[in-house]
Amino acid sequence: MIHCGETKEAILKAGLPEKMLTTKDQVEDVIQRWRDSQEEDLKPEDYQQFKTLGSACLAEGASEQLLKFVQEEKNQGVVKSMGGVLLTALVNEIVKKDKTQDHCQTAIAHLIKTCIPNKLLQNMLEMIEDIDPGAISETILVLLPHLQTVVLQLEDRRAASLGLSLSALHRQLSRLPVPYTLQQEEEDECGLCGCCSAMALFVRPFVDELRSTDGKGEAADEDEELKVELLKFAPKNRTVTDSSLSRDSRACLAYLVFVELLMVESFPAVFSVEKKRGENNKNGCFYCFSPLFLLQCNMEHIDHLLSSKKESHLLKGLALMETSLKMVEDNSLPVGLMELRSFYSAPQNLRLILTDCPMRHLRESGLKLFQLFMDKLDNEAKHKFFRCMLKTSNHEGVESYVIKNIRRQIEFSIKGNPNKWFLGLDLLSILALVFILPHGAETNLLTNMDKIMEGLNLLRYVFLKGKEIRSNVELWEGLWRIKEEYLKMLRVALSMSRAYYSSELKALKEDQKLKAKEARDNARSGRLVQTMLTKPEHGSGMSADTQQQVLESALVTFDLMDSLTVRIEEITEETLS
Repeated sequence: MIHCGETKEAILKAGLPEKMLTTKDQVEDVIQRWRDSQEEDLKPEDYQQFKTLGSACLAEGASEQLLKFVQEEKNQGVVKSMGGVLLTALVNEIVKKDKTQDHCQTAIAHLIKTCIPNKLLQNMLEMIEDIDPGAISETILVLLPHLQTVVLQLEDRRAASLGLSLSALHRQLSRLPVPYTLQQEEEDECGLCGCCSAMALFVRPFVDELRSTDGKGEAADEDEELKVELLKFAPKNRTVTDSSLSRDSRACLAYLVFVELLMVESFPAVFSVEKKRGENNKNGCFYCFSPLFLLQCNMEHIDHLLSSKKESHLLKGLALMETSLKMVEDNSLPVGLMELRSFYSAPQNLRLILTDCPMRHLRESGLKLFQLFMDKLDNEAKHKFFRCMLKTSNHEGVESYVIKNIRRQIEFSIKGNPNKWFLGLDLLSILALVFILPHGAETNLLTNMDKIMEGLNLLRYVFLKGKEIRSNVELWEGLWRIKEEYLKMLRVALSMSRAYYSSELKALKEDQKLKAKEARDNARSGRLVQTMLTKPEHGSGMSADTQQQVLESALVTFDLMDSLTVRIEEITEETLS
């Protein structure tokens, strides 16, 4: 039975109001009320009262009585509902390292076994956030084994819960001073080294779980989420010796190890899978690393190398990216990785190589890698990446290439691989970025020609496959609405552009006739035609013939666009019939 003392002084010290629970009988009455109450009937004041009573017992040295109460059969309903609030007081009592340790450890173990895991996790996260700054390492060392048990008990959202736990722990550990000498590491006065070792033990069962499923068919969504959460903390906090190396040095070292396979057999293979024989290694061995972990570690180096203006760095970055990506299975990179800075900026740097680099061989290599990166993303990650490129690239060539890949994904989905990202309502959000004219009817259709033509081909394909899509009424109506609005605006833009270029072509031909007439008149009078040499040509440096070819080509392009819009309308009418 919980005993909170016979004197008012002890009650007040425990944090209870002076006017309440001043006798043993009053305490028993409250406990009996809790026993008779359903969990949904308990109020916040009940939880606070229960927590305060437990703290009072520990403050009076009555840890054995508290343990008996927690273990008593008739109290299990109360313990299951409210027991989690006792964790902070129990852990703090253990941190004091007095004779109550065994009772408190046993009480915690019983709470972990009895209470609802989700509630326990919430209590533990709150405890981590409120750790006494003077007892960070001691508290974490006591708590970690129990936190591990709770997370392992969770069936739903285990990956997210692990991520929350790691984030909370990391925030507290980052407050501890880092040892700078071997002696400081050995003494470990502030406990950081001990906590790091304990953290490795904490994540081990989750890593082992992923290893057990690696290579055994398609990974479950929960496994992929778990992998992402773990990888967010594998490359963090470099060692002191590593901090002395420049980013250039680390990136070039990664290139030498993973592309040139220099001393790869000596590389500390974190998350290594196995060692295999291979022909490309001088020593006959090739070390197989966890592809996802390797890619994430190298992506920071890839990002740095691709941001350089030096050809040698760009070549190394492209080679390292290719090697790292080729180890990864197609359609396997989860969307969570896209939240990492390097997984955003490295593809953006690759895109700049495609659009701005003057060296053709680098652009060609970059385009292959651009496609390879997209191939490795899973469906949701592809959807997010495509949207990002359509919003940020500001280059019609890149946008047209992305649109081509969107069509491939729709086709892949229709051919027996349905998913909500490319054959559901989520498809509409990405098509809304495809079928838009940046300046409305006044958009320069020639400048945006590749994107517009690729978009029209995509639209034609989608409506040709109308039978497979019409079963989803909301999707079909959304596609129809996008088509109507886009083609309506495009027709206006085509009409305006055709009128402008036709007038320019007519003016150019009339100008050429005038010049020809002047030339004939001057030839008859025997004078040289100086005006032909000095008068600026219409069209900034182009000859009249070239200008005419450009204008006529533009009109042909407009005719192609127009014919595609007509064909799309015909297809939609056939689909409805």
